Amino acid sequence: MVCLQNLQQKAKKLLIEPFYFLTINLLTLLLPLSFLLLARLSCAHCLLASYATQPLSSFPFSFFLYTNPAILYVLVSAISIATLIHGLTGKLTILSESPGAVYQSRLYTAWILLCTLQISVGLGIEGSIGVGVDGSSFGIERSLLSRVIFFLGLHETMLLWFKTVVKPVVDDTIFGVSKEERWVERVGMALTLGSLWWWKLRDEVESLVVVPEAKKELLISVGVADFVGWWLYYLTVTIGMVRLVKGLLWLGMVLFCKRVRRNSITLPCDVEDKV
Repeated sequence: MVCLQNLQQKAKKLLIEPFYFLTINLLTLLLPLSFLLLARLSCAHCLLASYATQPLSSFPFSFFLYTNPAILYVLVSAISIATLIHGLTGKLTILSESPGAVYQSRLYTAWILLCTLQISVGLGIEGSIGVGVDGSSFGIERSLLSRVIFFLGLHETMLLWFKTVVKPVVDDTIFGVSKEERWVERVGMALTLGSLWWWKLRDEVESLVVVPEAKKELLISVGVADFVGWWLYYLTVTIGMVRLVKGLLWLGMVLFCKRVRRNSITLPCDVEDKV
């Protein structure tokens, strides 16, 4: 009987773990997909303003385009600002491990944020595919360094989204408790983001910066959405620069500590030789 229960628990674990890993990766991917959607919205606004295309026929994408998706801009901006504050101070915790009503209220907030972003990104991306809007035509191939810094900033923002919203919700839904973060989860998210970046994001996300410049050249008024998209791009670049500087400082401290240890080991030997 005990052996049967152990086999059932192992079989259940084998089924739950892959589902858990896949769910976390897909929900975490909502954040970089939101940048892709914002880039396509910006391109669609520019195309319509320059009379280069016919009115859009896809209802989901038209809804986001003509109603000015303020909720999506606010959510992505809030997550990006929180990531910058966390990177500079390291003291930001949106969803803590404290039990009780406070934790439950924050968990419900995380549920609302996750569902809102999932619905917005899902309908918007599906609509953009149906309409055929592609931001790569507006992209300008920037230097490798600038792309790497933006990628680092986006990865850092995605990690905060994962820690504060996705993981608590998925843990509470599947296991009923909060689980410790594992290295395999971070590796999986990095590979997923890298695949999306290489496939679509690297060619389209730069339109957040290019579209406002193109509108100025065409003497078209730059809207609030264009400014927010431009601001989000450089905010993500700033987050990437903070992470890069912190990484270089950490590497310098490691090398400095190793050098100090070597000097402390060789110094007694030199003293003994002189004696």
